[in-house]
This record gives sequence, structure tokens and C-alpha cells, in this order.
Amino acid sequence: QVQLVESGGGLVQAGGSLRLSCAASGRTFSSYAMGWFRQAPGKEREFVARITWTSGNTYYKDSVKGRFTISRDNAKNTVYLQMNSLKPEDTAVYYCAAPRSGRYSVGTSTSYYDYWGQGTQVTVAS
Repeated sequence: QVQLVESGGGLVQAGGSLRLSCAASGRTFSSYAMGWFRQAPGKEREFVARITWTSGNTYYKDSVKGRFTISRDNAKNTVYLQMNSLKPEDTAVYYCAAPRSGRYSVGTSTSYYDYWGQGTQVTVAS
């Protein structure tokens, strides 16, 4: 089993920055990639960013490109999401997620991910 634990959320003014962390444990070495998603009140959970463990290839939602950076520390089994120039519309619960072992084609849908963290709240005040 894989356990994912997010941290780093909080309240920040528009234009500010936050860094989220996701610590993974369990059978993480088998996961091909890690992703960040977010869910605002009354909205569906949406893809934010993804990174592969081995090559570090990244992919972002268009609206966060140039503002958010996903990175990983393989030695610590930890993935980060550096969020700069935050906007009120970035307010949401942020989740990290991992696909099951053997899944190497990972798109932006939540259906590609099998393990989820508990989420961390990010609130951006205008």
C-alpha cells in the first residue's frame, strides 16, 4: 500500500507564494509519476501538475504554467509544488496522487491515479 501525506497549505495574500510537500511511503518505488490536483468548493477535482520519478519530466495545467513548479526528491520520496504569484482562483484543497505500480501512461484525469493524500487547504485572499 502507498501512503501520501501533504503539508504546506495555508492562507496567503494574492501575489504571494506557498510550497506544498507530499511525502510518500510504502510501495512508492513502483509508482511511475506523482501528480498534484486541486478541488475548489462546488467544483470537480482538477489536474494541476505531474512529474515522473525517474526522468523528472513535468506537465502543467495551462493556467499555472510559469507560476507553479513541481519537483521531486527521490531520496526523500517527496514531491513539491512551489506556487508563486498566487491568485484567489487558486484557492482549493490540494491533493497529491500516485498511479499504481505498472501504470506508465498517466494522463490528467483523476482516473489514472490510484492513491491519494488527505489534502491540504490553500486559501488566497484578494
